[in-house]
Amino acid sequence: MITNQIIQKTIEGMNAITKVNFVITDPEGIALATTVSDVSDFGKPAAEFAKSPAESQVIGGRQFFKVYDEKNLEFVLICMSDDEEKTQMMGKVTALQLQELTVAYKERYDRDNFIKNLLLDNLLLVDIYNRAKKLHIEPNALRIVMVVKLEGNKRGDELEKVRNLFSAHSSDFVTAVDEDSIIIVKHLNKDDYEEVKETANSILELLGEREGRSIRISYGTVVHDLKDVSRSYKEATMALDVGKVFFSDEQVIAYSVLGIGRLIYQLPIPLCKMFIGEIFGDKSPDDFDEETLTTIDKFFDNSLNVSETSRQLYIHRNTLVYRLDKIQKSTGLDLRKFDDAITFKIAMMVVEYMKYMEEQDF
Repeated sequence: MITNQIIQKTIEGMNAITKVNFVITDPEGIALATTVSDVSDFGKPAAEFAKSPAESQVIGGRQFFKVYDEKNLEFVLICMSDDEEKTQMMGKVTALQLQELTVAYKERYDRDNFIKNLLLDNLLLVDIYNRAKKLHIEPNALRIVMVVKLEGNKRGDELEKVRNLFSAHSSDFVTAVDEDSIIIVKHLNKDDYEEVKETANSILELLGEREGRSIRISYGTVVHDLKDVSRSYKEATMALDVGKVFFSDEQVIAYSVLGIGRLIYQLPIPLCKMFIGEIFGDKSPDDFDEETLTTIDKFFDNSLNVSETSRQLYIHRNTLVYRLDKIQKSTGLDLRKFDDAITFKIAMMVVEYMKYMEEQDF
């Protein structure tokens, strides 16, 4: 719903232009916003006016107006100035402005509530389409869910900043289900990720990184139906979790690039230990020295190409072959063979995952 802060900004703006003073109370006469310093004598007449059948009234030189949310009385607006005619006109204008703001923020609240329940799978299929129709939300459109993770120190205004970034796009939705994450349900014009990457970079630039705070952004896959938005959200959430393990240097991570990492992330630790034990016995694939690990990483990066790997490492081809033979003797795996290379690569990722989970336990 509309906040007192928004109401205060509204009447301050009107006061700056017209020099008319305003006090806004609830139907019980409790002041919510004001441009005067003392509101102690406004409560009683405001409460009495709220109970009266009049829509507007002059009481003690002050002009009172009622502001409705549909048929329910929401606010009492009190206007004061030396010019009675101007006060009456500005009272009507301000009352209309507040009523329009109330409607707009109510619709925004309803939409926000709908999107949250949609993301969390709290709606039946029939409810999704019925409520979407009432809220004028297109059920069949290209959408993707992005999650902005705020880690460390937060200022508290990040959600509003991101909302303002998307304010010109009525088909985009920005919400939050916890204090550490901002969720964007973004409408796409075409089925590709270029627009998403640009948006992610804009968010990073907007929020920035400060000392003691970092920002990570993930996104799921593109969906074509409103009911599938929750799936894209789950994918984006998984991308954040898996990205911490296997893509820790990346600020922006897509679910589509997780590959086998998303499968490993769902394995139970006892099964991981059993796998490492069966392949390496008492050893571990990360027990090698830094030179050997660098050689392995570069060899994988170059798709098991011996010539290209030796060139990039600035070593003779025979030197690389010697290192690969040494690894084979130690592990029984020949990294020049695709099956052995896959086994070793998976083992390295499993060990990385196990270390991460151990750190979380501590």
